[in-house]
Amino acid sequence: MELVIGTKKWSTWSLRPWLALKRSGLPFTEVLVELRQENNMSEAAIRAHSPSGLVPALKTDGLVICDSLAISEYLAEKAPGLWPKDPAARALARAAAAEMHSGFASLRGECPMALEVPPKVTELSPATHKDIRRITALWNEMLERFGGPFLAGEWSIADAFYTPVATRFRTYGVKLSDFGDAGLAGEYCQRLLQTPEFLEWEAASR
Repeated sequence: MELVIGTKKWSTWSLRPWLALKRSGLPFTEVLVELRQENNMSEAAIRAHSPSGLVPALKTDGLVICDSLAISEYLAEKAPGLWPKDPAARALARAAAAEMHSGFASLRGECPMALEVPPKVTELSPATHKDIRRITALWNEMLERFGGPFLAGEWSIADAFYTPVATRFRTYGVKLSDFGDAGLAGEYCQRLLQTPEFLEWEAASR
């Protein structure tokens, strides 16, 4: 398998399936395309691999899969264990991943992932505050229900989808205690940033 990804310090979409692939234990190679190049050079380089013109893209078995959630679902079929075995936990983990995949537009736009930026408390909009409150509540609900250490108990694709969120909270100085957290969500946020897989990605982004 070959995973085409964008610049590691910026590409949240690439980070998610990369984490899932690392957790799966399946062998793969990565192709890195530098983003934000002049004269549309990035798009041209991506289109050489991805018909959508977007990263990530997984090239395997004659397929090109161009969506982080679709890639993750494909990997889960190849490597059982990326979703919880328990049906209730699996359903809620999938719902959490899907909510991240399609929602939280204000947080995405106002707080892009920027691993090269030193953490700094930033004034954020009411819309982004609403997104943070929802994420904090979701994390707390799942951690309380399944007992941690990750959202559905053991690590799953849902945690891959929220790892870029954890980087945003760190970069923009978000204190989850200001958004209704009594400690569980904050601890989980730090846990995501300390997984061996994310630390490997972060080290390579420098």
